[in-house]
Amino acid sequence: MKRAKLADIAAAAEVTVPTVSKVLNGRSDVSEQTRARVWEMLAAAGYERRGPAGPAGGAVGLVDLVMDGVEGSWATRVLGGAEQAAAEAGCDVVVLSAREVRAGRDWVDRLVSRGSAGAVLALVDPAPAERERLAAAGVALVALDPGVEPSSGLPSVGATNWAGGYAAVHHLTRLGHTRIAALGGREDQINSRARLDGYRSALAAANIRARNSLIRYTDWSNAGGVRQATALLRQRDRPTAVFACSDHLARAVYRVAADLGLDIPGDLSVVGFDDLPEARWLTPDMTTVHQPVREMAAEAVRLLLRLRDGELGGAERVELSTSLVVRNSTAPPRRP
Repeated sequence: MKRAKLADIAAAAEVTVPTVSKVLNGRSDVSEQTRARVWEMLAAAGYERRGPAGPAGGAVGLVDLVMDGVEGSWATRVLGGAEQAAAEAGCDVVVLSAREVRAGRDWVDRLVSRGSAGAVLALVDPAPAERERLAAAGVALVALDPGVEPSSGLPSVGATNWAGGYAAVHHLTRLGHTRIAALGGREDQINSRARLDGYRSALAAANIRARNSLIRYTDWSNAGGVRQATALLRQRDRPTAVFACSDHLARAVYRVAADLGLDIPGDLSVVGFDDLPEARWLTPDMTTVHQPVREMAAEAVRLLLRLRDGELGGAERVELSTSLVVRNSTAPPRRP
C-alpha cells in the first residue's frame, strides 16, 4: 500500500502538517490529546514510532545545510532563514562547510556516514559522482542559488536574476548613461549569466549596443573583482556606470574608483546585486538589487522537508522576486 503523505495524515487528524512533523520529531509543544490523535492516524497509515532515526536512518529532527563558507553577511542571512524555517517545523540545523575536509572525509562522506536524511546545498554544486553517492545513500537534496543548471530531479530555490539585472541597468539608462559596463561572476554560472542577460536586454530596450569591451567576468573573489574593475576603468573611453553582479564585486569597483581618483557618483555610477548590509555602510551608500536571501533559504528548507516527507512530486524550481533599491551611488552622467 502506498505510504500516506503527511498532508493526508494532517487532514485525517484535523491538524496542520507542521503539527504532524512536531509529533514525529517528539516536540513537547503539542497537547497530549492532539498527539494521541495524530499517532492514531499515523499508525493506521503504517507509520511506526521510532527513536531518533527516521525512515531512512537519518535524524528527522535535523536539517543539514551545506555551505561553501560560513563567513560574511550572505552566509549569515542564509543561516537565519534556514534556522527559522527549521524551527517552524520542529527541526534543528546542522551546518557543514564544503571547503573543509576532516580526517580525510569530505562533506559527502560526512553526510552519508552520519545518516543524513536530507540537505540544502547553498552555493554548492555537487559533481555527478557526488550526486550518485548521495542518491545511493538516500540523502534528499535541495539546491539554494545553484551556480550550474540543477540536475534532473533536484529541486532548487533562487531569485529572479534576469529581472534584477534588467532593473539595475534600466535605472542607469533612464539616468542617461550609455557607456555602462558589467562585472559578472564566473561565465559558466547560471545566476551570473541570467543577470548579464538582463543587462543586455535593458541596453537593447534603450537602443544601446552591448560592447564586449565593457563586459568582464571574474571568480567572485575580491582580487578578481579588483583586477577586472581596474581593466574596465583604465580604458581610454571608460564607462560612466558599472553594474556589478554582486555587492562584493561592487565593493571592488568602489576600491578601484578611489585608487583612480574617480568620484562616485559624480564620475562613476555603481549598482550592485544582493543588498547586503555592507551596501548601506559604503560611502556613498550603494544602489543595489535586493535579493531575498533569508526568504530563499527558508523556502529551500521547506522544500527539503516536503521532499523528505514524500510531499514533493519531483523537481521544482522556486524563484523569489528581486527589487531595485536606489541609494546614492547613482546619478546622471557628467556632461563632457
